[in-house]
Amino acid sequence: MYHLATVFPFLKNIRIPVTRDQMMLLLVVANQYFLGVDHYIAHIISGTLTFWERFPILYGLGAGTLLLITGLISLKYRRTAAIYSTIILVFSMIVGALGWVLHLIRIAAPFAPIGERFTMNIIIWSPPILAPLTACMIGLVGIGSAWCEAPVDSGKYVFNNKFKIQIPISKTRGWFLLVGLGILATLISSVLDHARTGWENPWLWFPVAGGVFGVVSCLLMGGTEKPSRGDLIVHTCAMCLLVVIGVTGTILHLQEVVTSQGVFIWERMVRGAPFLAPMLYADMAAFGLLLMMDPDERC
Repeated sequence: MYHLATVFPFLKNIRIPVTRDQMMLLLVVANQYFLGVDHYIAHIISGTLTFWERFPILYGLGAGTLLLITGLISLKYRRTAAIYSTIILVFSMIVGALGWVLHLIRIAAPFAPIGERFTMNIIIWSPPILAPLTACMIGLVGIGSAWCEAPVDSGKYVFNNKFKIQIPISKTRGWFLLVGLGILATLISSVLDHARTGWENPWLWFPVAGGVFGVVSCLLMGGTEKPSRGDLIVHTCAMCLLVVIGVTGTILHLQEVVTSQGVFIWERMVRGAPFLAPMLYADMAAFGLLLMMDPDERC
């Protein structure tokens, strides 16, 4: 099942030197660094960083570096590197889950008067409730990339000669579902962020429509055992649209950071429109496109 070659037949004659799992892991590494920087920008708004705010920043940067090292180890010792990668990514998921709990507590405001708990105004203006869960989604994708599926599309993960895990769907379909949920989280975060403006700009509905398109496309791909060429073309268009939305949104957000004279203002970047947030669309789309590579590899 080589989805990209189905959409673009000329790719059948092109040999890519890296496997799909290797490409996915490289993107996971990039995301760890991305999350570290994004956490720093998001948490520095108070002027100081507490221990719990520093932790995801340092862990994101450290995890990215460690995963690069395990990637080099995997060139010779695949299963050893897979164990190390799994440990790193499990901790990444724990960090994301803890962050989600802390954000949820802020939104729930358990010690506030009853009428001031879990209000829409608090949800809109509080730390993004779904943002930390991105680390969980990336962790799951990374763990799936670290371990081999043999035979391809069987849903059977091979850990060693005696220990194997069988899941109901193939790795590819499971990844499509995960990416769909990742796009959904990005969509909800985008809606809540843009709600602060009162939706005065009609162009703000464009990422909403694109996000819905991307979510539906990935979920349908995950639910389809043998997608047709038309399904794959539609999915490719959806992911490309998300890339355009992400890049365009980042450019528009950066315009809020730089003055008309081209002067960069740090305070605007910290307290204004988050310039990295739109790139989550492009990031999720990159995962969605990589899933269409040839899944076959040597275990």
